[in-house]
Amino acid sequence: MITSKELRNKWIKFYEDKGHLNIGAVSLIGDGSTGVMFNVAGMQPLMPYLLGKKHPSGKTRLCNVQGCVRTVDIESVGDPTHFTFFEMMGNWSLGDYFKKEKTAWSYELLTKVFGLDGDEICSTVFEGNESAPRDEETAELLKKVGIKPEHIFYLPKKDNWWELEGTVGTPCGPDNEWFYPRNDKPCGPNCGPDCGCGRYVEIGNDVYMQYKKTEKGYEPLANKNVDTGFGLDRLLAFLNGITDGYKTDLFLPVIEYLEQKSGRSYDGDEEARKAMRIIADHIRTSTMLIGDVNGIVPSNVGAGYILRRLLRRAIRYARTLGVEPTALTDVSRIFIEKIYDEAYPLLKEKEEYVIDEIKKETDKFEASLVTGLKEFNKCVDGINRKNQFMSAKDPAYVPETEISGKQAFRLYDTFGFPLELTAEMAKEAGFSVDEEGFKAAFKEHQEISKQQGTFKGGLAEQNETTARLHTATHLLNAALKAVFDDPNINQKGSNITVERLRFDFNFPRKITAEELEKLEKWVNDAIAANAPVTMEEMSVEEAKAQGAVGVFSEKYGDKVKVYTMGKYSKEICGGPHANSTGELHHFKIVKEEASSAGVRRIKAILD
Repeated sequence: MITSKELRNKWIKFYEDKGHLNIGAVSLIGDGSTGVMFNVAGMQPLMPYLLGKKHPSGKTRLCNVQGCVRTVDIESVGDPTHFTFFEMMGNWSLGDYFKKEKTAWSYELLTKVFGLDGDEICSTVFEGNESAPRDEETAELLKKVGIKPEHIFYLPKKDNWWELEGTVGTPCGPDNEWFYPRNDKPCGPNCGPDCGCGRYVEIGNDVYMQYKKTEKGYEPLANKNVDTGFGLDRLLAFLNGITDGYKTDLFLPVIEYLEQKSGRSYDGDEEARKAMRIIADHIRTSTMLIGDVNGIVPSNVGAGYILRRLLRRAIRYARTLGVEPTALTDVSRIFIEKIYDEAYPLLKEKEEYVIDEIKKETDKFEASLVTGLKEFNKCVDGINRKNQFMSAKDPAYVPETEISGKQAFRLYDTFGFPLELTAEMAKEAGFSVDEEGFKAAFKEHQEISKQQGTFKGGLAEQNETTARLHTATHLLNAALKAVFDDPNINQKGSNITVERLRFDFNFPRKITAEELEKLEKWVNDAIAANAPVTMEEMSVEEAKAQGAVGVFSEKYGDKVKVYTMGKYSKEICGGPHANSTGELHHFKIVKEEASSAGVRRIKAILD
């Protein structure tokens, strides 16, 4: 048996012994530079260096274990293999070694470190097409290290080629995927890693970036890179002979706790097993997102909405399991104290903060969950009664199978049910949800709220508009420094109402119309990136060391709050803020004028 901690350590030690620098993991939260909400692959944070930029360390051999979050198939969580958080073990060559070294090292790792039978290891390589040749080079190297020729499979571009879709001038190339058979019983004469019968387990892959994509095809690169990715969760299960990923030490303490609290059996109760998997996965991911260096909290937009959806789905399944949702904080503590204490020490530092945020969301949703479920059941029962009544009157009647958008929006607005949660419950009951109708009801609600906030003084529309405008002042401050390439431009005054922001700053002259357009574009680009807005408390000295912008420093206490907005802004502040830049929608400057000698004033709105 091998534990998750041993697996991480063996991976890092192996590549450190090969001259690699362990660069550690970066934030799970996307900074807006890659166009995604979360880091979804181990190589994603290294993309600039794979594309040619020099790594800050100056090293050309790198390795790490990187946490990743993928939430596109949340509904699939509950089976043995789907997780929303997972770890990728990676190593990279930035123009250093290439295929000869990498094939030998991957084979050595699998056979000598992990003890796999070299006679059973299989590998797939690129079969070639009209644009790039068959990867015979990798195939020959695989044979030399010990892979049997009959265990080398040539597969098409969709299986064994990596490139950034729709881009030119970027590195790309074939990859070499490693497989191992679960058993010695082929499904047929052509059984192989690509047949989908489940006999072969994908262990990991090595990407060889040896070409540059051009308008006409591909041309060889002078500096070639290697990008390796092995899934820790998947490999851990395989090395321990386990087909259920929730039976590794990454989850087992949590499963045992849930069995104890519920009095139900993971192995002997299919409904309980699904619920335990969902709770374990979603609380793990939630713990990681809240406890991240750029940690987020539940909200109704952006990454915060995904987090809220995960937590509320876990709360619902805790109910079906017969476990009090308050137990979810205990599940989080297990992950922090027993499972990820070594790999993610920041979780331990932020433990009470993480637990408090999960508890707040649990309390908030628990208060309305029971009545919300009653409302949902009432809705379904009403449709069923109507169908029964109409069918009895008219044999040709077609039964309704859709929950209306207005009903789904009521569950969201009144009881806090994310649309996806309502859709999942509806599917379990044999119904669908009118999602377009939901969007229309949501839009109508926004318009009414906007009118109430503007003309009737609606307070909630005002704890939201002020926070968004306050966030916009941070982006404007950063935009001024960036557009005019002057770090000495600073805030000299600020005033925010529910209609607009007013921002005063030192500047010697009137700003031109063209420059105002550039400022608007800079801020709107930051908004479009939907960067998370995160807060950390620290000393003034720590804030300055991190490059945070500070204003009116004589008013600071021993600790300050530093708000970070992806790569766009880092500023000391104590005011209310949006959860992500995307909440600002669109920034527009409506006036630029003199405020006093050497000080200009900008007035702007969010529309």
